[in-house]
Amino acid sequence: VQLQASGGGLVQPGGSLRVSCAVSGSISSVNAMGWYRQGPGKQRELVATITTGGATTYVGSVKGRFTISRDNAKNMVYLQMNSLKPEDTAVYYCAAGGPWGTRWGQGTLVTVSS
Repeated sequence: VQLQASGGGLVQPGGSLRVSCAVSGSISSVNAMGWYRQGPGKQRELVATITTGGATTYVGSVKGRFTISRDNAKNMVYLQMNSLKPEDTAVYYCAAGGPWGTRWGQGTLVTVSS
């Protein structure tokens, strides 16, 4: 499985941004997808997950602001981020989980600043 993240950029506080992850390879073996982030001087944290059945989970700090979704026909996973805060600034990584473990894509930088 290969993952390619895109869509990061600079956004003002209160703004919105959507990051995308293109999935290729043995897609049928993927059980769940997730978005992680690593802010400056912080450890990588799990932000959101989505299963093949569409069940989602979120870390508390983004609940109500972020939405993870997937388009199985396009082999894409998205993270819609609304009401962004400076503390959301981080490199965002997509990840895929399966019987082979976890695969990571390269990160995409999201900067929230005025």
